[in-house]
Amino acid sequence: MAVKVYVEAAKKKVFAISLAWPGWARAGKDEEAAIDALVTYAPRYAAIASAAGLKFPARLGPVEVVERVDGDAGTEFGVPGKLASTDADPPTPKELEKLLALVTTAWKVFDEASATAPESLRKGPRGGGRDRDKMVHHVIEAEAAYGRKLGVKHKPPALGDTEAITALRQDLLAALRSGGVEGGWPVRYAARRITWHVLDHLWEMEDRSV
Repeated sequence: MAVKVYVEAAKKKVFAISLAWPGWARAGKDEEAAIDALVTYAPRYAAIASAAGLKFPARLGPVEVVERVDGDAGTEFGVPGKLASTDADPPTPKELEKLLALVTTAWKVFDEASATAPESLRKGPRGGGRDRDKMVHHVIEAEAAYGRKLGVKHKPPALGDTEAITALRQDLLAALRSGGVEGGWPVRYAARRITWHVLDHLWEMEDRSV
């Protein structure tokens, strides 16, 4: 079965984004490179799907681009921020449970990884990159900001405030389950954006811990 993706393309950066598997999205300098990166990360994403109790394809079919959307400065910065046309469709009950399972599992695996990662992470090829605690706080701050797109209003929890972080995430899940708010992010996109951001930093943390 084909792997259906949509492509978000700006001048210097392109994302290939899975429609069926939220959070499975990778970037490259062009469409071909983005699709190659997506396929390369399939085993890492499969581990997340398995931890969520979901059956990820053991063998990938051909990648089929079903839609192309224009990116913008956010795309160039490294954020897949454009909606697919199908994002407006509410998920079925089965699809919703899949989305929620992947969001929840991404949080769990990220928290586990950050608990064992060294505080000082190896620098990137250009000498940049956040260390562990700053990365964790960045993810939490982003989730508080995402919440406003779903009608959830929380101050960004302090690093290590487990009670506040749990409350924020529970409210995010409740908002996804209830369908969000009028004028906010549709559920499909919100689940994909949250999961992608967590996994993107999870994999960065893993790579920079060695």
